[in-house]
Amino acid sequence: MSTSSKILLALRRNMSSANATHNARVIAGHKATLKNPRVSEEAKEHSRQMIKELEGNNSTPIDNEHLHRVLGGYRATLHNPNTSESAKAHAEEMITALEATEGYNPPARKRSFDDGLDEHEHRRLGGFKATISNPKTSEAAKDHARQVLAEHDKTS
Repeated sequence: MSTSSKILLALRRNMSSANATHNARVIAGHKATLKNPRVSEEAKEHSRQMIKELEGNNSTPIDNEHLHRVLGGYRATLHNPNTSESAKAHAEEMITALEATEGYNPPARKRSFDDGLDEHEHRRLGGFKATISNPKTSEAAKDHARQVLAEHDKTS
């Protein structure tokens, strides 16, 4: 089994979704059935088959938040001047393999703006613009919003 396959398998096993928790509890119930002396051999055989099926099920979705953090670690390796070339090559290989994983959902990229302001500042100024057109806002608040927008040359 390749290293990337092992990591993907670990990601699937270590995910924290409700589906994984549910499967673990179902498996625990079947294991309890196997140890119960009052259960028929037919029921025990059914539980053995269910455990085998549930433990072998690798179709569990990947926890994207965890995957993003793993990818971030590999990307940091690429930019670390103290990292060997072989480690950087391995990191590139892992990034390629993990990004090609079925079910991987890349994070949304932050928008870039030509005016040098970040997304937060654009949202903040948009709030001031909304303040001016809100009929429930006081005139003092509207005047303050106009003043802030004039400082940023963003009047409506």
